[in-house]
Amino acid sequence: MNMSEIRNFSDTALRGELRREVRMSKHTSWRVGGVADCVYQPADLADLQVFLRSLPSDESVYAVGLGSNLLVRDGGLRGTVILLHGALTELRCIDTSTLYVEAGIAGAKLARFAALHNLAGAAFFAGIPGSMGGMLAMNAGCYGSDTWQHVESVQVLTRSGELLTRTAQDYEIGYRHVVKSETGKVKGKELGSHHLSPFTFHQEEFFVSATLKFSRGEGDIERQIIKAWLSTRIATQPLNLPNAGSVFRNPVGDHAARLIELCGLKGKQIGGAQVSVKHANFIVNTGGASAADIENLISEVRASVAAQTGVELHPEVRIIGEAA
Repeated sequence: MNMSEIRNFSDTALRGELRREVRMSKHTSWRVGGVADCVYQPADLADLQVFLRSLPSDESVYAVGLGSNLLVRDGGLRGTVILLHGALTELRCIDTSTLYVEAGIAGAKLARFAALHNLAGAAFFAGIPGSMGGMLAMNAGCYGSDTWQHVESVQVLTRSGELLTRTAQDYEIGYRHVVKSETGKVKGKELGSHHLSPFTFHQEEFFVSATLKFSRGEGDIERQIIKAWLSTRIATQPLNLPNAGSVFRNPVGDHAARLIELCGLKGKQIGGAQVSVKHANFIVNTGGASAADIENLISEVRASVAAQTGVELHPEVRIIGEAA
């Protein structure tokens, strides 16, 4: 990273906070991760655009929300991390059934806001331990609903700071899967065919906001649904220990947790990382786990399930950075 090119911002219009040598364990829900060269928390979307334009074009950039679907290796990250949670936080009604939601908005906050405005169908967001940017990038969902069922349009920010608007028709969308379509154009620009990640991009782009559509409903009913689903989460998931939510996608017609438990892997531990005894599709940090412990446990679970059942589990979590 060429620090000299971004060292002084006194003569620029930047309004955010820049920090150097930041431990990513502070910004991931697993509470592990090495040191990032540079971390920037923008003041808002306009400030983020200016910041991206100030960076060398060949510098690696990582955008992080709540860090709940992210494993940063112990060797850390070379380049710049952008913190979206606490930065891109605009949430407002466009009309009586449509919301504008920026990438840093947490799922629980979105669910409560929708209920406050008597919108139905958003309660499931309370069960997703992430923010809007990540939910868009992986089509996060639970309780039979997913994010892109409600998307009317999205805004993406390119590596060079250009803001583009797209619709669901510009993407191929599936279970925990979002890629730009092979065909079509956006404002005259050809669409590519690559995964859009909430966490990493080099010559790519990331989601910064979405326009979401819901039906009209009763706020009290929606709040009851939210309460019930949060109670279910508390009862069935190891929320008392650092975790990243579900580690693996569910195979077609099956559940990753069932397969992992079937293979006798509940409670399996490497270092401070353990397959949760409460929910087999969670890996928890029991205290002092390294990113390598977690990554090695993910690999062992995949290998064991494949060997015993013939099913290949695919991780939901994104793994980035350098080994120690």
